[in-house]
Amino acid sequence: MDLKEIQNLIKFVANSGVAEVKLEMDDVKITIRTTLETNVTEATYVQQLPAQAALPQAVVPQQTAPVVVNVNSEAPAAAEDSKFITIKSPIIGTFYRKPSPDKPVFTEVGSTIAKGDVLCVIEAMKLFNEIESEVSGKIVKILVDDMSPVEFDQPLFLVDPS
Repeated sequence: MDLKEIQNLIKFVANSGVAEVKLEMDDVKITIRTTLETNVTEATYVQQLPAQAALPQAVVPQQTAPVVVNVNSEAPAAAEDSKFITIKSPIIGTFYRKPSPDKPVFTEVGSTIAKGDVLCVIEAMKLFNEIESEVSGKIVKILVDDMSPVEFDQPLFLVDPS
């Protein structure tokens, strides 16, 4: 394949609406990915392969439905949450609501907490770190499911300080 044929292939894929096309020929492997929103080509990879390793592959276009988000419906919820204090994860790890499987949870929605109360445990590298509250108030919402991974600075709880 020469450069002109590759450029024509890129234009064809960009105009066709498919998300990704992989083409393997004798000693050339080409992958073309496009974004569906703007139909702009993101990346083109051309890779030389040994002739005996190349296998012909059929291209199957993928149909994806556009995602529609109603921004206006989220605005009142964001304004409502602004009066609450967010308790965030200080570390990366696995979030646990209980100290062990046979024990009760540390806190529930509606529970009143004081500064220094243990809210959860985050396991990081086989160490269980107790996460204590830095504020007093009432738990309004628990934002993370039990036994799920959490990132640094990820919101865990919403607390009403009043």
